[in-house]
Amino acid sequence: MKVAVLGAGTMGHGIAQVTAMAGHEVTLRDIEQEFVDNGIESISANLQGGVERDKVTAEEKQATLDRISGTTDLETAVGDADMVVEAVPEEMDIKRTTFSDVEALVSDDTIIGSNTSSLSLTEIASALDNPSRAVGLHFFNPVHIMKLVEIVVPEQADRETVKFADEFVEDIGKVGVEVRDSPGFASSRLGVSLGVEAIRMLQEGVASPRDIDAAMELGYNHPMGPIELGDVVGLDVRLDILEHLREELGERFRPPQILRQKVRAGKLGKKTGEGFYVWEDGEIVGVSGEYDQNEGDGE
Repeated sequence: MKVAVLGAGTMGHGIAQVTAMAGHEVTLRDIEQEFVDNGIESISANLQGGVERDKVTAEEKQATLDRISGTTDLETAVGDADMVVEAVPEEMDIKRTTFSDVEALVSDDTIIGSNTSSLSLTEIASALDNPSRAVGLHFFNPVHIMKLVEIVVPEQADRETVKFADEFVEDIGKVGVEVRDSPGFASSRLGVSLGVEAIRMLQEGVASPRDIDAAMELGYNHPMGPIELGDVVGLDVRLDILEHLREELGERFRPPQILRQKVRAGKLGKKTGEGFYVWEDGEIVGVSGEYDQNEGDGE
């Protein structure tokens, strides 16, 4: 197939990578050439890491990169696509506008997917003249490693659209779970619940970031603790999701004040170099200053 991925950030370039690795032609589009170039460079770096760990051959790396092109022009990206997957910022207006703009440029049978992690697919799909072609494809970070994809079914979707999504997810080597369009779906609602409680524990001084994360990694076999995961996802993204879930589901999703303070200070996590942890070259090198006193002798 020909697949267009809109948004070359963390999720977008990951979706482009796994789709190209499965043999599909991919066009990666973003609003600035710098963003496109950075996305393709990140794909190359991910693949090179796979080569070094003997997970990917040098030939597979090159073949994958050969299947990926980049552009800033929306029509070039989606004009002949069999499927479009948007991974634009997690804001309803942006996603609805993107859907509407895409529909005006694609064929009648092109499937239009959204990587939203919590917004209503039914509302996003309603921006289309033919909303039955819309489906949610909620990938997980890092996309090239995480196996799960939530296939979110909006009210307007027909079974052929959902079947197409199921087959695509299987084809790219992922495991799909179908969920009804509801606030936070399944994974975000549960994951954010854990994350927000971990941040409340920080706010109450229950334990340090490292100890909270270690408790879940070693005690519950989570691959990454909830505080680190928040930094990786982006604290601004986490705050937006909590605000949405609070509006839809009630006060149990009220964002902790320390999360708001981090976002106001521009300390958004891994992507800015500091959140609850301090990051350099994509790795944790310390704990944000206000939590140093909790680190004890474990540093």
